[in-house]
Amino acid sequence: MTKSNLPLSRRRMISSLAALSGAAALPMPAWATGNMGRHGGAAVGKGIHELSGAKIDLHIADGRFATGGRAGHAIAVNGTVPGPLIRLKEGEDVTLSVHNMLDVDSSVHWHGLLLPFQFDGVPGISFPGIKPGARFDVPLTPRQSGTYWWHSHSGLQEQVGHYGPLIIDPAGPDPVKYDREHVILLSEFTPMHPHAIMKKLKVSEGYFSRQKTSASDDYLLSAEQRRMWGRMRMMPTDIADVSAPTYTYLINGHGPEDGLELPFAPGERVRLRIINGSAMTFFNVRLPGLPMTVVQADGQNVQPVAVDELQIGVAETYDVIVTPNEAGAFAIAAESMDRSGMAQASLTSQPGRKAAFPALRDPPLLSMVDMGHGGMDHGGGGTEPAEPMDHSKMDHAAMGHAMPADTPAGGHDMTAMDMSGGMDMRDTSLLPASVKTGPGIDMVAMNPQDRTGYPGLGLDDVPHRVLNYRLLKSLEMDHHKRAPDREMELHLTGNMERYMWSFDGKKFSAVGDEPIRFGHNERVRVKLVNDTMMAHPIHLHGMFFELVNGQGHHQPKKHTVIVQPGSSATFDVTTDEPGDWAFHCHLLYHMHAGMMQTVSVAFPEGPA
Repeated sequence: MTKSNLPLSRRRMISSLAALSGAAALPMPAWATGNMGRHGGAAVGKGIHELSGAKIDLHIADGRFATGGRAGHAIAVNGTVPGPLIRLKEGEDVTLSVHNMLDVDSSVHWHGLLLPFQFDGVPGISFPGIKPGARFDVPLTPRQSGTYWWHSHSGLQEQVGHYGPLIIDPAGPDPVKYDREHVILLSEFTPMHPHAIMKKLKVSEGYFSRQKTSASDDYLLSAEQRRMWGRMRMMPTDIADVSAPTYTYLINGHGPEDGLELPFAPGERVRLRIINGSAMTFFNVRLPGLPMTVVQADGQNVQPVAVDELQIGVAETYDVIVTPNEAGAFAIAAESMDRSGMAQASLTSQPGRKAAFPALRDPPLLSMVDMGHGGMDHGGGGTEPAEPMDHSKMDHAAMGHAMPADTPAGGHDMTAMDMSGGMDMRDTSLLPASVKTGPGIDMVAMNPQDRTGYPGLGLDDVPHRVLNYRLLKSLEMDHHKRAPDREMELHLTGNMERYMWSFDGKKFSAVGDEPIRFGHNERVRVKLVNDTMMAHPIHLHGMFFELVNGQGHHQPKKHTVIVQPGSSATFDVTTDEPGDWAFHCHLLYHMHAGMMQTVSVAFPEGPA
């Protein structure tokens, strides 16, 4: 389908929505008048208050946030960071009215919600943004239930506090039985302006790292391993772009020093709705001494999985059930993936009784597998779980994504490779023609493997049960699952030293008018190949996809998938939501640097 055949172009749709976002704002509380000043004014509150009903108003305004001796500018919604918990009911109409009291444009993206694309809240793709002093109304009848969240998609406002949780209760009985629930919204706070963070990353990508290898470090690396990393001009500690001490890690807006307490009564089934609303941080979540049963992933019910720890990528959600049978206090410990800091809260049966928190564990190190050398080192889950495709049905040339042959990349014999320097980490001849080579790519995975069975960096050798994607099975069988009509391959590319991030070597600003195109109601298998040494949480707006994890008709539905370093992940998607949708890495500064695309789904043919 060509641009000229689209019923309504992106530019025309965005222009036609400008009037909606310019609607006059309704009367508002004093704290929402926008007079607090960008770097001062009234302090914003912490914690989550609930909003529900047929009309919900959100007021976005400047404020000042403080925790643990740190204070700085924040963007609060209805006076708090995080913003309010929006509670809806499946099938019941609601109008979400967003009032922008900032002196700059803003927006709200309803993360994971199924709704018409013009209300998805992504400036430049589906609407023009909300001007200062304006209001934007979103009429919604929820078609789903589960745990979700909302956040700004304007500039870098998400880093500054513009986010909050969203729960949709099912129209019928909830298959998850529980006595009490708590939202666990994970995020970060820093007094540093996000544009200053971005500038520092562009000037020196390792500016925020405090865990680099050195001549006097305690890392268990041999001299030969150190020389090897040096020759490749790479760091085995290159895990998180921004971490503690730059960030204070938060649960529901509370830093560790705030001593957040969440109540329970012994014997209760407590549902923890865990949301990673951070800008840049993967968290490893555990309650030492208290097992968790995973019952939902990204708002979709899954068959119960008993674990002791799970890694949650940016923008993912997991619902877990815990049953503390005895009185006491349990630590909710959300350790950053690089183990530089921890978000903390106490699940307690007695006010004032706080849990003892575990010490930070030793920082993990990247391995050869994380560089795309599948099968050479530990890394877990290196075999392909996907069922074989009927390649006679595949249109590999469609969309400009040629698929490589099903042989090791470049024909390299990985077991015979000279570990002391025979590895070419920048062999762009291994890439398909659809990838634009140039300064935006400084690494190519030589033998990327599917690692959906990998629990996450540093969690493959812990002595307890850890969640991985292959353990997830949808609660209901998909009896109508179709085989894919075709497949496509998309490469996650970057140059860490220059802090350039992209899909297929092309940053968003260069390809915004050339979206990834799908026909209406197509069934497509998408293979994501990560040619970088960082894990990327890839989020598709507007639709759920099914993660290809070996579970057949029980493939779990998700809206965000972690693609491990130097590896691949595959999903099937039925493109039945017409319109233009964002598709991007949910690491905020990666998206801002260009790792984003537009997915354009054709409208059904025939009369409107």
